[in-house]
Amino acid sequence: SSPSPLSTSDAAALVEADLGEQPAELVLAESTLADGSTSQIVFVHDAKVNAVDLEQLCVRVGWPARPLNKVTTALRNSFVVCALVLRISRPRANGDMQMLSESLVGMARATSDRAINATIWDVLVDPEFQGQGLGRALVEQLVRSLLRRDINNITLFADAKVIDFYQNLGFEADVENIKGMFWVP
Repeated sequence: SSPSPLSTSDAAALVEADLGEQPAELVLAESTLADGSTSQIVFVHDAKVNAVDLEQLCVRVGWPARPLNKVTTALRNSFVVCALVLRISRPRANGDMQMLSESLVGMARATSDRAINATIWDVLVDPEFQGQGLGRALVEQLVRSLLRRDINNITLFADAKVIDFYQNLGFEADVENIKGMFWVP
């Protein structure tokens, strides 16, 4: 079935009255592993996402493969790209942290006319990390980023199985009886 278009009738309902400054990074979860290393899930704003890493994440989520050259172009032409990365690090003798690994576990992006409208695309979280509120945090941070830029007409397309997820974030289907239209060759 075709995805249903969703939009926010009042996008500001997703955020507090004071949006504050956009953090470049925000630690969403942190834990200490058995070997003493630290595991963090970090939200990264304006992330530089590698198309191969994104497509590997898409496979883990169960999405169909897309041509890498098109994914690269889509990422490059996006207005905002936000990522969730898993960082594993350990303390050095001097107290600094040494990064051992970093991997993409979630992403969302938006295209925009850079003035009025934006559409959110490719919202996905690795199944191993779903159910922890990370998808919600990812979408909320992306919406905040758009609102900070005074873009208030925010839309997205959602499969039927995730409509409730987006409605719980303030998105509404068929706002003012407006329907999404699709050109079908």
